[in-house]
Amino acid sequence: MATATETTTAPQSLPISITIPIIDISGYLASDPAETKRIAAAIRSAAIAPGFFQVVGHPISLDLRQRLLAAIKQFYDLPRDVKNRLHRNNSTCLRGYESVGEQTLEEGYRDAKEGFMVGQELSGDNLRFAQGPNQWPTEEECPGFRDVFTEYFEAMRLFSRTMFRIVALSLDLEETYFDEFAYGSDTVTMCRAHRYPPTTPEMAAKSRGIGAHTDFGALTLLLQDDIGGLEVFHRPTETWHPVHPVKDAYVVNIGDMMERWTNDKYTSTLHRVISPVSERERYSVAFFNEGLLDQLIECIPTCLEQGEKPKYEPVKVESHLKKRYGNSY
Repeated sequence: MATATETTTAPQSLPISITIPIIDISGYLASDPAETKRIAAAIRSAAIAPGFFQVVGHPISLDLRQRLLAAIKQFYDLPRDVKNRLHRNNSTCLRGYESVGEQTLEEGYRDAKEGFMVGQELSGDNLRFAQGPNQWPTEEECPGFRDVFTEYFEAMRLFSRTMFRIVALSLDLEETYFDEFAYGSDTVTMCRAHRYPPTTPEMAAKSRGIGAHTDFGALTLLLQDDIGGLEVFHRPTETWHPVHPVKDAYVVNIGDMMERWTNDKYTSTLHRVISPVSERERYSVAFFNEGLLDQLIECIPTCLEQGEKPKYEPVKVESHLKKRYGNSY
């Protein structure tokens, strides 16, 4: 999820070019020691700056991605009253539908997107923050939607754990250091599908697909189509730079929680989505790993240089999330 941020509009001319690294992780998945070392080093470099990278050679099949995007289009084409019946306001755990303009992440701009959020299906009397059931259209209303979204969500939970294992290696930690955090029974993981309506150049100058923000969890994995619109902010020059879609790639970015955990070694970068100037809708699906609710976020030992002190007081994940959620609605 995201942290709302006030920004000023940056100049359109770009004095420098920001490179978003493309990292092939297939060697890690093949248990190749030399490749694993190279991949971990590449992710370390990218996580330090720019805090964004794209991953190919991942385990999410083209078939599953195509089926998911087709199902999402089918859902958003449903009548408004059907979608509104599943509104997030009806959920105690942030799940469900949101219509265009409900969220504001950048002062002066309402987000020009629709969203639909799911998480782990949990029930019972001892549910905690952001835990609970999803809301779904009926099978008659949207055939196959629940099945394919659930299949994708579970595949992404495993993919996220894989990425956390590589991140652990990049920080000179045991490979499984983040396993309970990223894949525990109380881990908060959310998956949100977006649809951005097409806009004219005139409309795009006055709107945002998603306003400027940082993600306040630990690690985000983004599936996007080929239309584009995602941009990252370069702080030294105060300029915005596109993250061009790469075939079969996932965009990965560091969130505020990981930045804090690494004592600012890894960077949670400001980003936004420009409303697409296109005759087509833009679709994307973000998977947020917000972490284990009881995890204490305090400086990782390998991130503290000799003579340095932690920049942040320890905080529990649940306290961090409760403080940060909801401010953008």
